[in-house]
This record gives sequence, C-alpha cells and structure tokens, in this order.
Amino acid sequence: MNGANTAFVLISAALVMLMTPGLAFFYGGMVRVKSALNMLMMSFISLGVVSLLWVLFGYSLTFGDDVGGGLLGNLDHIGFKGIEPTSLWGEKPDAIPVLAFALFQLMFAVITPALISGAVADRVKFGAWTLFITVWATVVYFPVAHWVWQADGWLFKKEVIDFAGGTAVHINAGAAGLAVALVVGKRIGFKKDPMRPHNLPLVMLGSGLLWFGWFGFNAGSALAANGTAANMAFNTQIATGVAMLGWLAYERIRHGAFTTLGAASGAVAGLVAITPRARRSTPGAPS
Repeated sequence: MNGANTAFVLISAALVMLMTPGLAFFYGGMVRVKSALNMLMMSFISLGVVSLLWVLFGYSLTFGDDVGGGLLGNLDHIGFKGIEPTSLWGEKPDAIPVLAFALFQLMFAVITPALISGAVADRVKFGAWTLFITVWATVVYFPVAHWVWQADGWLFKKEVIDFAGGTAVHINAGAAGLAVALVVGKRIGFKKDPMRPHNLPLVMLGSGLLWFGWFGFNAGSALAANGTAANMAFNTQIATGVAMLGWLAYERIRHGAFTTLGAASGAVAGLVAITPRARRSTPGAPS
C-alpha cells in the first residue's frame, strides 16, 4: 500500500462529499422560499440512500467483473463480501486500499442523482424523489459507471475519455434531468408568477463549496499524488475562473450588467466542462 496515495484519495473523497451539501446550497438558494428546504433535502438525502445502495450492491454492479458483454458487473462483492482492509486497488508500488477507492467512487455516486434535482425544483415531493433516486441509481448510474470506468465496460474498451465523470456523472445526470422535467412538466404558475432566487448569498456559498470540492473530484481521479493530479488541479482552477469571467462578460454585453447568479453559473459551467479531459490538457504551450 502506498501511504501518500492513500491519504490523497481519502482527502479527495472528503472533498467530493462536501460537494453534495454545496450543491444543496447552490440549488436551494435559486428556488422560492417555500421550496428551499425541500430543495436542500433533495440533495442531502442522496448521502444516505446511495451510501446504503453502494454497500448492498452498487459497488459490485459497478466494479465487479463483467457479466453482460460490458454492460454490468456481477454480484460477487454484494455487501462488500470478500473485501478486506488489506485488499488493494491498482499496481504496486502505487496501490491503495480497495476501501479507499470504493469510498472515493461512492461520493461520485452520491452527487450524481443529486444533480438531477435542480431540473424538478418546486414540483416533486420529497418521498417520491427519494424513491426515484433509489431506482435511478440502481438501474442507470451503476451500469453507466461500469461502462465507462471498469476495464471490461463496453465504453471503456472503445477508449471513451472520461477521466473524472463527464459521461458517468454530468451527461448521465443531464439526460436524466431532461427526461424527468419532461415527465413532471412545468412549474405551476410558470411565466405568470415571479420565480426569482430567494437567496443569492446561499447560491454563492454553494458554488464556492462546489469549486473547492471539485479539486478532489478532478485531481483525486488520478488516484495518486503525482503530476497528473497536479495538472488536473491546475486546469480545474484555470477553466473555472475563465468560464466565470466569460459568463460575466456575456451578461455585460447582452444585458448591460453583471450578476451574482451569472458568476456562480459560469464557475459551475467551467467546472463541468473541464472534468472529462483535464488530464489531456496542459497549462502551457509545448516546449
């Protein structure tokens, strides 16, 4: 076991975990007052539901040996059967404990269904949402993550580039958000009642926590304290800052003013955009 890499991955897992309450603040500040607590809980409940599913069968379906032509893992590790604190992931001398890797990947599984909640703000009951993320994580997230990140997944074998979650997390959640919004329909009073964000400082706090946690999201995906992680972290900062400036510049040209919500939205857009391929980008020109 490589102690430095293990510590790095565990810290990165904690940073990614912080992104889920950050997302709750980000979304919670953008809805009306009456929906704020519901919006906060729709993100927060994912920490409990997905953690339980991950231990029961999620990890095994995602990172178990393939049983369906690259579509799904087996159930050999159901209930984390056969995984000990001494079990290692990766090649020596850079290997880390399987439990450290599983914890890091769990935090990705937690935030992905939480991302969908913004698409149905103001119009989904908490109980129905809890049932939805239970089913969605089981039948959508775990299989798609297997396709992309497991060595025998069908997208992995086609050399699809998704270093830190552009496909398994963002495209996956985005497609689900669109589908759910089409099924649920428009908000009551849409285009008739004012639906301004009730707390922009909360939005800024949430975007700041997302930005902070995203260093674990991207750099931690290297699974080692090395140059790849440093490159990922550097690219994450530059892309996010520039995206925020770009969004603000567009607002100034189009609407004549800068907005707090625009700054937060631009930053998050930059974070999402750099995630899948920051490893392949370098900050400087070739020497």
